[in-house]
Amino acid sequence: MSPSSRPGGRRPAQEPPATGAAAEDVEPPGEEVARAILLRQLAAAPRSRAQLAEKLAAKDVPDEIAEQLLDRFEEVGLVDDAAYAEMLVRTRHGERGLARRALAHELRLKGVSPEVAEQALEQIDDDDELTAARDLALRKARASRGLDHDKRRRRLAGMLARKGYSPGVAMRAVDEALAADGEEPAGEPLAP
Repeated sequence: MSPSSRPGGRRPAQEPPATGAAAEDVEPPGEEVARAILLRQLAAAPRSRAQLAEKLAAKDVPDEIAEQLLDRFEEVGLVDDAAYAEMLVRTRHGERGLARRALAHELRLKGVSPEVAEQALEQIDDDDELTAARDLALRKARASRGLDHDKRRRRLAGMLARKGYSPGVAMRAVDEALAADGEEPAGEPLAP
């Protein structure tokens, strides 16, 4: 059957050759392609400069083009690690109840510099952290009613530890939450 006798008169698609110049895309993405990658990434969600640089590297954008574009995006305010870190700290602490230690770890994973991370973490003081831990413990304490006191206490403390709270803050929050839920510690009367 000839190509013209096929339905629609089309030739079958040919595969690219396995060898030679046509087999390789030797030209790395240009500036326009890199800019489109950055804009697409930023449209989906805020990102740190390090995350964007990682994405460009994964798409084989030359380092020189990546640095120029990231510098330009910083100049115009599209990339701002300090604003990104502050937003991440505020939302993760408010929505998930993460402690400063867990937030610092997350910022480090996202490539935010320690100085910028420290400045963003200053939004949360010791009282904020204890209040968040107590609120989390109280919410979870309601779900564990009927369990043995020690088991409830261990589960709540473990949950807070996974959220990055220190043992002292976790135990204080757990004891306050259990007391607010109407449970007295085994063998210890509650203080008035």
